Amino acid sequence: MSEFLKFIEKAGKVVPSERQLRHMKETPFYAFIHFSPNTYTGLEWGTGEEDPAIFNPTELDCDSWVEAIKSAGMKGAVITAKHHDGFCLWQTETTEHSIKNSPYKNGKGDVVRELAEACRKGGIEFGFYLSPWDRNSKYYGTDKYNDFYRAQLTELLTNYGEVFHVWFDGACGEGPDGKKQVYDFESYFELVRRYQPNATMFKDDGPDIRWCGNESGSSRAAEWAVVPYELCGFCEKQTEGALLEGELKNAYNSDKDIGSLDNIMYSGGLVFCPSEIDMSIRPGWFYHPEEEPHSLERLFKTYINSVGGNTSFNLNIPPMPNGRFDPRDTARLKELGDKIRSSFGDNLCNGAKITRTSLSSTQCEYLVELDGEKEIRFFELEEDIAKGQRVASFRIMSRKNGRWERVYSNYSTIGFKRIIEEHVCCDAFKIIVEASRGEALISKIAAY
Repeated sequence: MSEFLKFIEKAGKVVPSERQLRHMKETPFYAFIHFSPNTYTGLEWGTGEEDPAIFNPTELDCDSWVEAIKSAGMKGAVITAKHHDGFCLWQTETTEHSIKNSPYKNGKGDVVRELAEACRKGGIEFGFYLSPWDRNSKYYGTDKYNDFYRAQLTELLTNYGEVFHVWFDGACGEGPDGKKQVYDFESYFELVRRYQPNATMFKDDGPDIRWCGNESGSSRAAEWAVVPYELCGFCEKQTEGALLEGELKNAYNSDKDIGSLDNIMYSGGLVFCPSEIDMSIRPGWFYHPEEEPHSLERLFKTYINSVGGNTSFNLNIPPMPNGRFDPRDTARLKELGDKIRSSFGDNLCNGAKITRTSLSSTQCEYLVELDGEKEIRFFELEEDIAKGQRVASFRIMSRKNGRWERVYSNYSTIGFKRIIEEHVCCDAFKIIVEASRGEALISKIAAY
């Protein structure tokens, strides 16, 4: 076997961890909730000098949050336990800049606990974001800050039950002494693994889920979860050695073809790290009353391109100052959930005859013969991702009145889920895998 074929075979055997696999299959769509003193000041990034007395969500009802989140079909919620301003939404022992010095419930409130309990009651997963950047802490920019941050992280990991997702970012500013903080992410990650071993962690470069490169809801046409380790240095390498001489010193999440063959041939090792698309239901991440939620069409398209494009979708819904979701946002979430359910509720392939034909060791064809002529708007494909992401190019052909026509053809991936939006009438269709990193293993074929 040539070195090229050996390299391709290894790439096709890079596989997800159990926690990554569970995240992709069970919680691909979940909510972000940005809530802090920014909600009351109108800022997106707080200064850290806000008076805790301004935080007073007098009508807070996390059960209603969960109800709205579930109406959209989301399976979890991630709360900003602390944003860049350093204000903590839980009863922390680490700082006075927290909810315990607010008027909410006479300083006895705990938004993190209320949401965690509402999630358990409502049957969805609970997670949190703890901003590494802290514009209030006197320790920021010193060696003591990592101890301070680890203490906060430990409180959240040990006092609020099961956590499905911990969200980090690399935001970093100057501390009181003018020095930028050097974050000890490896020690942060160790705490998560110790106390919440089933939780996935998001950061721009892993270790479990990486950033897609933007906050606008955009995804790549071909999204690979198998990517160069140079892009995700916190992930475990599953292969060693580059196929071609060279280096990938400047790989970044916003690059267009981070997982393509042309790119990975120069990598010294490959990792499995799927991406997350994060965006807000409104232009801002925190609540601004003058803003309107994005259109149903934009949100649905983002869902198709994220959950239906081998990524997860983290959609932010910012509460109002009174602690409720804006009725406009709640209505839009319900509309989105209704559209998703109506679009993917009736699988036209139920009862169909599906025949697989191998064309070569890396090419195959699936013939799907329907029960009569059907009108199809969406095709849905899934690989057996537990064994690796392999399909690199595929085509869809449809048959009507005995004539075959091309529906979709692109150098593209499938991964854990791929949704293709096309409008055709046919009595049969073919999925033709034209290129694959080893034997293609498609575990689901559906049409709606």
